[in-house]
Amino acid sequence: VFGRTDGIAPGLEASLTWKKFNFWISNEYVFDTGDSANNFFYTWPQITYSPIDWLHVGFVAQRTVATESDTQYGFLFGLTHKKTEFTSYLLDPGPKPTVVLELGYNF
Repeated sequence: VFGRTDGIAPGLEASLTWKKFNFWISNEYVFDTGDSANNFFYTWPQITYSPIDWLHVGFVAQRTVATESDTQYGFLFGLTHKKTEFTSYLLDPGPKPTVVLELGYNF
């Protein structure tokens, strides 16, 4: 990790699929090498349903735990075509939402 925080960030990803449902989670702990007071834990769980092969919809959350905790909840919508996947996330729907756009390619 480098930038406003310099450090090491080990992480873990896990997923479980059952029929058309998928649970996926990504966890990361950031060790700030300059100031341990800036260490934090981050997690991004999501559950999706795929009614057809190229579409997935679901719920997502992100949680950061540092000196205080911050959690956002929302929805996701994704499309897959061959090896390319696009997913959009809407966290904290309302007057000031957070939007995340993700584009991936499997090779």
